[in-house]
Amino acid sequence: MNRIDKTFADLKAQNKTALIGFLTAGDPDFDTSLEVLKAACESGVDIIELGIPFSDPTSDGPVIQAASERALQGGMSLGRSFELAEKLRSVTQTPIVLFSYYNLLFKYGLQRAAEKLEASGIDGVLVVDLPPEEAHDLQAVLKDKNIHIIRLAAPTTTPERLRMLTAGAGGFLYLITRTGVTGTGGLDYAQVEEEAAATRKVCTLPLCLGFGISTAADTARLAPMADGLVVGSALIRIVAESTDSKTLPAQISAKVKELRSGMDSTTKPEYAVTQS
Repeated sequence: MNRIDKTFADLKAQNKTALIGFLTAGDPDFDTSLEVLKAACESGVDIIELGIPFSDPTSDGPVIQAASERALQGGMSLGRSFELAEKLRSVTQTPIVLFSYYNLLFKYGLQRAAEKLEASGIDGVLVVDLPPEEAHDLQAVLKDKNIHIIRLAAPTTTPERLRMLTAGAGGFLYLITRTGVTGTGGLDYAQVEEEAAATRKVCTLPLCLGFGISTAADTARLAPMADGLVVGSALIRIVAESTDSKTLPAQISAKVKELRSGMDSTTKPEYAVTQS
């Protein structure tokens, strides 16, 4: 069983919501990034989204853009990101999702990338700018590998489009909680709940919410609406503001525990438990 599927099945049995942590590979450097990822896994993150640094992002806000710049300046690349994932996999069974833009995979070579994804122990790939109409080549190279293609949906996505997005996809559906780019704050909880409920009517994959989630108050309010919550900028901001790489893993651990405490303080209603 794919580790993502197992994670959602286990959490469903506990009536809990997954905490998905997004961290940029190689930020602020390779070794510190590995320690930060380990700390996140050990302190309560259920799934890691490993963001591949890219020079021309379209969905990432200023915090994640700055993280990509730091990582790229430090020599990070897609190949080094696979290396980082492999080292992380050697010490944890936490599912790893590669979060990338298509240009990086295409230039690297799709078949070569698929082999590296498998060898590195990566469980899913989310390609931000690859619509399902253009995903045939990626689907072909992953067809016989136990790696899910995960897709994004926007608040403006129609039911018909949602059905297309989920066809041939797996793992979970990432529902963006607001229009715009990643970042913290500015969530309309009532609107998010309405959008999540509408999405559930046409999506059988676990539903995860992301963009703008940054505090325990956010996770407490949103956890009952979804099978998972994605937090990125709030974690990466800690990396950006840290002045001591030795204490950085502990700082990340404290934030993860804060977010987890908010999620675990609420009870999930029946409708929020989907099939894994």
